[in-house]
Amino acid sequence: MSVCNQLKTIGQELCDAVQALSFSEPVTHVYNPLVYAWQPYAQYLEKHARNQKRVLFMGMNPGPFGMAQVGVPFGEIAAVRDWIGVEAPVAKPEPEHPKRPVEGFNCTRSEVSGRRLWWSFADWFGEAEVFFADHFVVNYCPLVFMKATGANLTPDKLPSSETAPLYQACDTHLRKTVDILQPDWLIGVGGFAEARATVALEDRDVRIGRILHPSPASPAANRDWAGTARKQLEALGVLQ
Repeated sequence: MSVCNQLKTIGQELCDAVQALSFSEPVTHVYNPLVYAWQPYAQYLEKHARNQKRVLFMGMNPGPFGMAQVGVPFGEIAAVRDWIGVEAPVAKPEPEHPKRPVEGFNCTRSEVSGRRLWWSFADWFGEAEVFFADHFVVNYCPLVFMKATGANLTPDKLPSSETAPLYQACDTHLRKTVDILQPDWLIGVGGFAEARATVALEDRDVRIGRILHPSPASPAANRDWAGTARKQLEALGVLQ
């Protein structure tokens, strides 16, 4: 089975595993882009996951105006469409939060974290094909969690009784992803991703590092995130 088809298979396994989970208040809505945005996610794999990779970047979970809209990790829409080269129909989550509509590629909001990440890669590597030749980007958790107000809730804010089965499913998927892609490096985008990778991959032969998360909620990220991340990657020896 091809690399791409193996990743599709384990993506569907992860989708089924997390669909079976339930979450309590303050979570009122849970979006799973692997259900309603599977088409662009599959296209992302078909286009750019045809071979094993040297470096795997991993984020936490989908942002509301990124992967939650278009199914691609850190999926700032302009970058996904114009640089990554992915565009496909997106359905609707059920139930949909009235304050967090999924508009797919018609969404006019920008995912700042994704804009910083992908356009930095575009600046450093030029063509997307050059980046994806031996790099790839995934998320640890595929789910988006929202409060009644529509506010985002990250997985680390959930009670341990709910994160235990969630992390088990995500750890399993991450191990299988690493087994398929055989990266030399896994780079956690932020501390959460690094910590989860350290736990999940303790018995895998992969080096783990971290770069600053590009979230606008981070004051450090708002001071030349691209320059900081590049220096961190150069210090690790990941980026020459």
